[in-house]
Amino acid sequence: MSGAIDPAIPAAAWADYETAARGAGVEVRALRADECPAAASLLSSLWSSSVLEAPALVALAHAGSYVAGAFDGDRMVGVCVGFLSQPVGEAMHSHVAGVLPDAAGRGIGTAMKLHQRAWCLDLGLTRMTWTFDPLVTRNASFNLRRLGAEVTDYLVDFYGTMTDGVNAGQGSDRALVTWRLDAPLPASADPADASGGDAARPADASDGSDRGDEILSVGPGELPVSSPLRDDATRAVAALPADIEATRRTAPDTAALWRSALRDAVVPLLEHGWTIAAVTRDGRYRLEKP
Repeated sequence: MSGAIDPAIPAAAWADYETAARGAGVEVRALRADECPAAASLLSSLWSSSVLEAPALVALAHAGSYVAGAFDGDRMVGVCVGFLSQPVGEAMHSHVAGVLPDAAGRGIGTAMKLHQRAWCLDLGLTRMTWTFDPLVTRNASFNLRRLGAEVTDYLVDFYGTMTDGVNAGQGSDRALVTWRLDAPLPASADPADASGGDAARPADASDGSDRGDEILSVGPGELPVSSPLRDDATRAVAALPADIEATRRTAPDTAALWRSALRDAVVPLLEHGWTIAAVTRDGRYRLEKP
């Protein structure tokens, strides 16, 4: 793989990673084959199910894909895995990333993502994609606000029926994001600020009262409330539940209602050319009509 990238761009990306890693108190590096069983075990502990077996991690790494861990001293506290994708020589798809619960909130996820970005740029890769559950507010904020990635597709029931401890019985809608790796981080996203953890939320001038028709809001009992969109509307907002992961544990039926409500509110607009332009600080998607 080769890419015509100004050498200053990967150098700046590595500097961003180093700043984030110092702030998080970790080192992110490629895993050796003998470390892959521990990585597989870490991922399984997070999802209460097998995610990637150690032999698959070894094979991915041997084939030149990205298999890395975050280390606090000698202890592995995070894992991030991605594989090369189309267009060949340009893109990577990041498949899974996770941080141990007792190490969360330190910015380790940021450090891993910035390491992955710099690693890709060294290979001439300038684009990265990944999916995330669009109901998880902290992930939406991290991806769009902290990293500057863009939602480029909404994939309904992408993985089909899932049986792991996180997603079982909840459907598998996913938002696909695309991250331009050779672009600078958002101006207000300081890699040194680990106080916001993996979902740091820099200021956004778009968080005003004129953000558009509210097509989905949080009602009594934390239930979703859908509202119609005016025919002449050019902007809309769809609220997200404050903590869908907690809702899944305590009220799975309510969580399932949110899955359907967000899908029904957002997908028809995207199919008519609307875009998800941002996620606001208070956890709402802002959509815009072209």
